[in-house]
Amino acid sequence: MATVNRRQLLLTAVSAGAASVVLDPVSFASATGPGPQTRTLSGTIAYGAPDWVYIPVDVPSGVNRISVTYSYDRPAPPPGYEGNALDIGVFDGDGFRGWSGGFRDSFTVSASDATPGYLPGRVKRGRWHLILGPYRVVPQGLRWTATVTLEFGPDGPAFTPRPAPHKAAGRGRAWYRGDMHLHTVHSDGRRTPAEVAAGARAAKLDFIVSTEHNTSSASGVWGAYAGPDLLIIDGEEITTRNGHYTALGLPAGTWIDWRYRAADGSLDRFVRDIHQADALAVAAHPLAPCVGCGWKFGYEGLDAVEVWNGPWTLDDEAVLANWDNLLVEGKRWIPAVGNSDAHSEPQVIGLPQTVVHADGLDRKSILAGVRAGRSWIAESAAVEVSFIASTVRGRTAGIGERLDVDDDTPVTVDLTVSGTPGCVARIVTDQGQRLLAPLPADGQGTVSWTTTPRNSRYVRAEIRRPQPTATTADTMVALTNPIFLGNA
Repeated sequence: MATVNRRQLLLTAVSAGAASVVLDPVSFASATGPGPQTRTLSGTIAYGAPDWVYIPVDVPSGVNRISVTYSYDRPAPPPGYEGNALDIGVFDGDGFRGWSGGFRDSFTVSASDATPGYLPGRVKRGRWHLILGPYRVVPQGLRWTATVTLEFGPDGPAFTPRPAPHKAAGRGRAWYRGDMHLHTVHSDGRRTPAEVAAGARAAKLDFIVSTEHNTSSASGVWGAYAGPDLLIIDGEEITTRNGHYTALGLPAGTWIDWRYRAADGSLDRFVRDIHQADALAVAAHPLAPCVGCGWKFGYEGLDAVEVWNGPWTLDDEAVLANWDNLLVEGKRWIPAVGNSDAHSEPQVIGLPQTVVHADGLDRKSILAGVRAGRSWIAESAAVEVSFIASTVRGRTAGIGERLDVDDDTPVTVDLTVSGTPGCVARIVTDQGQRLLAPLPADGQGTVSWTTTPRNSRYVRAEIRRPQPTATTADTMVALTNPIFLGNA
């Protein structure tokens, strides 16, 4: 794995011209007594301001804890505008030390402990940087106040990370269920890591991926909650101003920067860092309607796209259609995944979940299965799907594979399901929907359909419940990655 120069990342961002502004440094005296020292800073961020405001803080020797509180005004926005929102994080002289976005109004860092989202470790002498992210600013501007407190004295016992192991017991080569987009109190979730692990077990998942927003802090605690029955994989949700993407399978403690937009041309650099760490880059909820969530970078170089995020909605329907268009283009195909993006109750862990065919229940095998597209997506562990393409001569291919036969060879696809009462099955090809068939009332049965590679360059399957949601005509229950037909 290539080493990422975290200090250079900071300096690059600080010198990014219009993308950021750096305020005057704030200084503290060396320890003059037993008590802490405090400085209160304030300012106004104008409408249309840069993405990042950096506040240099010169930390003297002898500090054992740095604590920050901040606040900002929230005037009523004019009609058509959203209210103020201000994120916060911190870097030290060596690089990233934590991020809480707009979820917390305070944080603390010491050698022994840190607020979730921040990294425990010594408070070293030198220049630190508070980073403010004016996520939304009303036309009246955004007035902010930050108070920095330094405490002096010897460091407490050093924090000892407890990362999760890279392997669980598993069942050998098999299908494994996982949720690869989850949040805890280490970013903007309200569940603790213990609660997320318990929720994953209750959902009958085999693995989860920890994807906190813009921080690696949770990787230091997951070892306490993993076990032979649950593989926990480290990751990150990188939340840029032009869309979010997840890094799946990062080494514990690895952090990926988020301070760029599509026009900066920086994404390739960070995707390379992710790949050099043997991890995957996945576009998350590409058409989500929240500010900054829409994916503007394109899909070149990514390993998968999240076509289903949480309960089925109209933006999922649109992402699925766009992803299907990518399959038609015939370029390097990008597998589909689905995840809950669960933050707190009542969001359901494992709705949806990605079911991956892997050589074992370990980080490397799971990532390989996701990368290859050997996976399907389901609303819960009650749903079972088998999807196979075969010829009369006994040649077969499964999800994510290619059945390499001549263009006029008859190919039969068999979709076998259970746990889908009251649902209908769809077979979809590059020509669109080719078969719509009701499933048996008990939700268990097989649907077959015959085609040729000349007629269908790929086949994929969907299971839908004829039950409207608030934004869609029906509800997705399961969908598969494609089986490609014909010579490559």
